[in-house]
Amino acid sequence: MPNLRQLEYLVAIADTRSFRRAAERCATSQPTLSEQLKALERKLGVLLIERTRTRVVPTPLGLQIVQIARRMLADAREVEKLASSGGTELSGVVRLGLPPTIGPYLLPAVIPEMHRVFPTLKLYVREEMPSGLPAALAEGRHDLVLTLLPVKEVELVTVLLFREALHLAVAADHHLASRKSVRRTDLAGQDILTLGKGHQLHEAVNAFCDGVSAHMRLDYEGTSLDTLREMVAMGLGVTFLPGLYVHAVAARDASIRILPLADRALYRRAGLVWRRTSPWQDQYRALAELLRDQVRLHFPKL
Repeated sequence: MPNLRQLEYLVAIADTRSFRRAAERCATSQPTLSEQLKALERKLGVLLIERTRTRVVPTPLGLQIVQIARRMLADAREVEKLASSGGTELSGVVRLGLPPTIGPYLLPAVIPEMHRVFPTLKLYVREEMPSGLPAALAEGRHDLVLTLLPVKEVELVTVLLFREALHLAVAADHHLASRKSVRRTDLAGQDILTLGKGHQLHEAVNAFCDGVSAHMRLDYEGTSLDTLREMVAMGLGVTFLPGLYVHAVAARDASIRILPLADRALYRRAGLVWRRTSPWQDQYRALAELLRDQVRLHFPKL
């Protein structure tokens, strides 16, 4: 069986595509890393990395083994954390992946209580496109993800945290701005802005536009919720903004108006997700319960 250090070297080479950078990341020498990779290949009897003067790339079989190695390394880290805490307390570094449309607006509200309940927990937070988060979790690049649902991978455990409405945002001088609410039929023929592909908001708005004969503007796809809000204020179209963002930012912007849908509101759901093989099942469920309680406290309208 390969040892964990050899698997760590293999993953580093696959990530960096460089023996030098992989050695730096693993805090070892390049000759040591190269020799350990050769030993791993001899042990397995297969070529894992193609080496030429101009490139270093995993072989097709090497890529499959790298994916398994990521999961094995992630599980080994969790076992170490579990043992160091005595198996009772969530502690140490936990790598949390989440979308950029959630993290900046949720974490500031919930982190103080998380630190009080789990004082030795250190969150390493990384924002990624929501479409790639489940795969990154399954491959071991994250320990947890807080992402939009549904997540279909059977090897992952999902706990619902909250459901938030998507609110219509229009410019302050838009003809709908004086309304207290709008109906779906009011948006027929409207230009609707959204985030680019890979965001769940893109898919939700696309489906909405198809249902009400509105036009989704693909020539002005936003790169962030702030960009969407600014384009709406400039009159380029209307958009839908999630409740967390409305509460934290958009509701205080005098250049736009936030309106609810009076008929069949749009919603998105978010949950905490982890690997089914993780030894931290009970601790992650306790964390999910804490997050649910904090959302109820700080965002009661969700």
